[in-house]
Amino acid sequence: MRLISIASGSSGNCTCVVTKEAKILIDAGVSAKKIVEGLCGAGIDPDTIDAILITHEHSDHIAGLSVFIRRYHANVYGTHETLQSIISSNRGKPLPTELFRSVTPGVILTVKDAEISSCYTSHDAAKPVAYGIRANGQYFAMATDLGCYDDTIVRHLSEADAVLLESNYDRDMLLVGPYPYQLKRRIMGAYGHLSNDDCGSLMVSVMHRKLRHIILAHLSKDNNYPELALASAQAVMKKNWQYPEPAPKITVALRDVPTDEIVL
Repeated sequence: MRLISIASGSSGNCTCVVTKEAKILIDAGVSAKKIVEGLCGAGIDPDTIDAILITHEHSDHIAGLSVFIRRYHANVYGTHETLQSIISSNRGKPLPTELFRSVTPGVILTVKDAEISSCYTSHDAAKPVAYGIRANGQYFAMATDLGCYDDTIVRHLSEADAVLLESNYDRDMLLVGPYPYQLKRRIMGAYGHLSNDDCGSLMVSVMHRKLRHIILAHLSKDNNYPELALASAQAVMKKNWQYPEPAPKITVALRDVPTDEIVL
């Protein structure tokens, strides 16, 4: 399994997962041009994308969706509520809704050799979800855009070979920064985003001896630094990793350029 983060951050998100048979995008939150450039840079023909999994309808997760699917005709998966929100917000632009497919959290979706699971997340969107992809004995799971997490999220992430976790903001940077008070409350609230500290706590909850990669994702442009998120996660790992196996490698998904791919 190959994992390629094409872009990750509050301005746009797109991840590609490649199994032996399937090529899957999770979100399409940057321009179609940028998605195509990221795919081609990884040696992936955009015409071979089998599915696009949409976590929720916010623009930083669907900005390039309509253009991409009009050109490349990949099926689009999301909860019924998410897909309806995308349709209603499209403002009359051409949208091939015949490509839309509803997912139900708890029900496995199969795309070629990939088994795709999903679970609800706590975010201010219409029934948002996180996804997991299992293929050929390997499991990748992600969870971003959630103000808090529960046992369901922990189970979703547990036993994964690689996880992509939100590490959106540093609390002190957010509190002293220029954002309006209501926006700060929204970000820190139960339907907002996970801080670096929250991410560290979630890491501890999902650690297991076979975990090999942790990708820190969806960093805020204004309220975090990659170095800060990485240092926070590494400190948590150093304190809490208690297995004989080597600790997982921690990387930060970059905002504007693809991150070096991970091969499981």
